[in-house]
Amino acid sequence: MKCPYCSKDDTRVIDSRPADGNSIRRRRTCDACGKRFTTYEKIETIPLVVIKKDNNREAYDRSKIEGGILRACHKRPVSVNQINKAVDEIETELFASEEKEISSRQIGELVMTKVHALDPVAYVRFASVYREFKDVETFMDELKKVMKAEHGKLGRKL
Repeated sequence: MKCPYCSKDDTRVIDSRPADGNSIRRRRTCDACGKRFTTYEKIETIPLVVIKKDNNREAYDRSKIEGGILRACHKRPVSVNQINKAVDEIETELFASEEKEISSRQIGELVMTKVHALDPVAYVRFASVYREFKDVETFMDELKKVMKAEHGKLGRKL
C-alpha cells in the first residue's frame, strides 16, 4: 500500500477491525515518513445488473437506494446510521441470492420493507413515489394500511 503523504511503499498495518458489516478498517503507518492513515477494504462481489421497468439493464448502484431512502426519511427521526444499516441489509440480501441480474421491482420491494421498519411516514413517502400513486384515493388506501399496521403494533405492546 502506498503512503498517501510520501508515496513510498513502506507501509504496515498496525490495527484491523470490522467496519460496517461488509468491510474491514485498517490503520496503517508509513515507515518512511511516520504518518498514519486509514484504509477500508470491501469484499468484491459479483457485478449485479438491474433490469429496469422498460427492460433496459444497468449496473447496480448503491447510491440510488441510499438516495431514495434519504429522501423518504427527510426531516424524520431516522439517523444516517439506521439508513446505512438498512442499505447494508438490502445489499446483503441482494448479493446473497447470487443472481447476476435482478429486477428493479424486487429491489423496490426490499427497500419498501426496510423503510417500513424505519418509519411509517418515510414508508408512505417512498411508496407514493415507488408505486406512482396517481390520485389521493390510492394514497389514502396506503395510509389506511399503514395506520392499521401501526395500531396492530400498539395493541401488541399494551
